[in-house]
Amino acid sequence: MLPWGAALAGRLDEHVIDSVLLRDNPLGDPAQRPLWVYLPPGYEDSTQRYPSVYVIQGYTGYLSMWRNRSPYRQPFPETADAVFAAGDVPPALVVFCDAWTAYGGSQFVDSPGTGRYHSYLCEEVVPFVDAHYRTLPEAAHRAISGKSSGGFGAMITPMLRPDVFGALASHAGDTLYELCYLAEFGKAVRHLRDYDGDIGAWWTDFRSRTAFTKPADETLLMMLGISACFSARDDGTPELPFDPHTGVLRAEVWQRWLDWDPVRMAPRYAEALRSLRAVWLDAGTRDEWYLDLGAQAFREELRAAGLPEQRVHFELFDATHRAIDYRYPLALAWLCRRIAEGA
Repeated sequence: MLPWGAALAGRLDEHVIDSVLLRDNPLGDPAQRPLWVYLPPGYEDSTQRYPSVYVIQGYTGYLSMWRNRSPYRQPFPETADAVFAAGDVPPALVVFCDAWTAYGGSQFVDSPGTGRYHSYLCEEVVPFVDAHYRTLPEAAHRAISGKSSGGFGAMITPMLRPDVFGALASHAGDTLYELCYLAEFGKAVRHLRDYDGDIGAWWTDFRSRTAFTKPADETLLMMLGISACFSARDDGTPELPFDPHTGVLRAEVWQRWLDWDPVRMAPRYAEALRSLRAVWLDAGTRDEWYLDLGAQAFREELRAAGLPEQRVHFELFDATHRAIDYRYPLALAWLCRRIAEGA
């Protein structure tokens, strides 16, 4: 495998969306956002309409990172292109979305702490793509896919908006919060000892120096950012779900986090889940945040909701949470075969 980029069989268009919904967001983040739309081979020479797969990123992800290269691996735009270049998968558009914030991410929800990123995706990005490209503009032919926080976004978005997305793929998506988040609270409290329990003091320090040069940075950035997404006060101030000095849970705040757990959301959105055409769930059996167990728990909720087994692909594989990007084209091909049905 050569260590530099190769020409695509399809085409990657780059756009900038001037978002109305993201203007004046609480963090002062840009309202103009990049958007990439991949067109499969043959798009220019046909008049047909195509299904679409929207791809969202994990925490701290931003759009240009899709071009990052790792040793002996190709970035996803190239492996996605290879899926369609082979000619045995129904062609589709692949839409690469940006939902970055100053805190590292938005969890793809609307929050007074970060902004209206869920609405941005569903009410601005999707209509933009449908208006500019020959898509099949129905939920049955539109999927959403992501890993980690992106996997969380992929699970909740079709629950909240089954009129927009009719299929999903979640690679080690955040869920089953008593396993994936609780252990991080203790780490955060220990790190906050150096800041007298004030995560705002850490944030000031973080912004004054090179990022990720202190052991606290990764944990506290996630705590601050997820709190801004899930448990911000009405004025936008993030509220931690635990006492920053003792680690004792703040029950009401923690409940706000649990209300966003896809496992716990599933019974409330059972009708939406039953309507899905396809669900891909996978995770590594050595995932550091136990998201393999979260994937199992979510699969059980799909069964309880009444989603037919033949619409679900569930797979655990030998891996940690990291470096599982080789799974993305597998899910892409599987989704495309299902959202193209009846096109």
